[in-house]
Amino acid sequence: MKDSITVVKVGTGVLTRTEDGTLDGGALVRLVTALASVMDRGHRCILVSSGAVGSGVSSFQLDAYPQDIVTRQACAAVGQARLMQTYGALFSNFHITVAQVLLTAEDLAARSIHISSTLRRLLDEPRIIPIINENDSVAIEELKVGDNDQLSSRVAALIGAKRLILLTSAEGLLAPDSDLPIPEVKNIDEVFAFVRDTQGRFSIGGMASKLNAVKFSVESGIETWIANGRKPERIEDIVNGHGVGTKFLPTTNKSSV
Repeated sequence: MKDSITVVKVGTGVLTRTEDGTLDGGALVRLVTALASVMDRGHRCILVSSGAVGSGVSSFQLDAYPQDIVTRQACAAVGQARLMQTYGALFSNFHITVAQVLLTAEDLAARSIHISSTLRRLLDEPRIIPIINENDSVAIEELKVGDNDQLSSRVAALIGAKRLILLTSAEGLLAPDSDLPIPEVKNIDEVFAFVRDTQGRFSIGGMASKLNAVKFSVESGIETWIANGRKPERIEDIVNGHGVGTKFLPTTNKSSV
């Protein structure tokens, strides 16, 4: 089912504890279990995972996301190692091997063919899952994609994914004056005004960032979802076309990567 590639992006707010930024083991177990279940049914998955900086802050006795670049990069260096070690141990329980891919905006601009070729070769193997993150330990502002919402939409377009799922702490894009997610959006430009942005101490981005990423992906012809990352068991339903969350329909306009 290589024609059914799903890119799943999960944010720091889902993967780490709000009180101290450390990795939330339960959240990681649930996510890995859900992805393994989808892969067991023959689907190919790419995971774009935040959490490197957030999971590294505790080693520096910080109580919030660092603002200076040097400390942020140092946190990423520590946290990325922790994150991949954890993913590797959890996925091994399902006989799945993880492959780390760290990217910058320069990589996507100058080496997109090589990145695509590497990802496709990894996807040739049914028991390998590429795990992508921005290379935060070396990326400076001029080399950053923006955040992992943007990175996941670029990767989905680059690889020709069928769908992109952005996992967040919300049920989806909420309707105005309601706590219920909008089930389907046909025109992304009509819903930017619905954003109610909240952001945790150990995360970046937010719903506005997600909608910008959604706009890029749907204009690249990719079905895109915003869904609750604390309930990753819903991924399988989304892959099957009837999940809980907000589904954004792709447009006919194909943007270049």
